[in-house]
Amino acid sequence: MSLNPKILIIDDTDEILLALCKYFEQKDYDVISATNGLDGLKMIEAEKDELDIIITDLVLPNISGVAVISIVKKKFPHLPVIAITGWGEHPESLAKEAKADIVMEKPFKLPELEEKARELLKI
Repeated sequence: MSLNPKILIIDDTDEILLALCKYFEQKDYDVISATNGLDGLKMIEAEKDELDIIITDLVLPNISGVAVISIVKKKFPHLPVIAITGWGEHPESLAKEAKADIVMEKPFKLPELEEKARELLKI
């Protein structure tokens, strides 16, 4: 991991994506983002050697966040993934099944999300 951890944030809600990106940039993370699962997977493939952590929404267009997590954990089992969701009940169990390291329900506080990311990054 470089001095500034590289984070990929995937969310299809512009306001949430912008807020997350701004927050992590202010905390000195190297931030890249995608608005759907397919673009997220392309970025993961392109950045696989540089990427330190992924935060993804579970409900995404093209390819779901659950599928993204599942693919990432098969190909890059040591890459930590935080799943975020605004949908109650079952998405969390799907995220856990896909082997997300942490699942957080929206709304959450940004410092809590960063704390979980730091735990996974061991920083």
